[in-house]
Amino acid sequence: MNSSSKEPVVICRHLSKRYGEGETSVHALREVNLEIRKGDFLSLSGPSGSGKTTLLNHIGGLDRPTSGDVCVLGRQLGDLDKGALADLRLEKIGFVFQAYNLIPVLSAYENVEFILQLQGVNARQRRQRAREMLAEVGLDGLGNRRPAQLSGGQQQRVAIARAMASEPAMVLADEPSANLDSTATEDLLNLLNRLNETRGMTFCIASHDPLVIEQTRRRVRMRDGKIEADEQAC
Repeated sequence: MNSSSKEPVVICRHLSKRYGEGETSVHALREVNLEIRKGDFLSLSGPSGSGKTTLLNHIGGLDRPTSGDVCVLGRQLGDLDKGALADLRLEKIGFVFQAYNLIPVLSAYENVEFILQLQGVNARQRRQRAREMLAEVGLDGLGNRRPAQLSGGQQQRVAIARAMASEPAMVLADEPSANLDSTATEDLLNLLNRLNETRGMTFCIASHDPLVIEQTRRRVRMRDGKIEADEQAC
């Protein structure tokens, strides 16, 4: 069964976002309609200012639209208060950021455990899960190192392990290859592809990197806050 026949994880309807007022206002999103389905391995691409990061932030409940609706896993985000949105992100959505957002004073183990600690998982289970996730991303034996002791590619793998630790329904990644060289980017993409195929994780990746876009199986291209194309890779 391909992803187009599966249930939607995300539904965006007539989604618009405007920053500012009057003549100086900026329309970051304009009437965006998009469905992301379970198992999608999708890229959001486009030039700077096209709206891809803004759309990703709305899907993750990090920003509120000016108009329109976002439904994630059957829940209308507009109906949720800040606490409910935070709970949804904690339980159902994994985030991978361009700047990694690792906590510098914590080890790789502790960074991965952090989300699980917020979820109330006990210490023994947290450490076991962190070990499994770091091994999954190829960092077995490096769990005691702090971020400064890891390469950029290794730090990004810790960030991915952290995003995966709670087994989210969907992973949102914003320019995950921006600080990586081509070899590290290829390794990262192989890892994400494997997680998508073996674990059925849904990925939505905002990127302008051709190496990333070429590896995704669904490619949504944006321009001026609108969806310009939505294509399945051959």
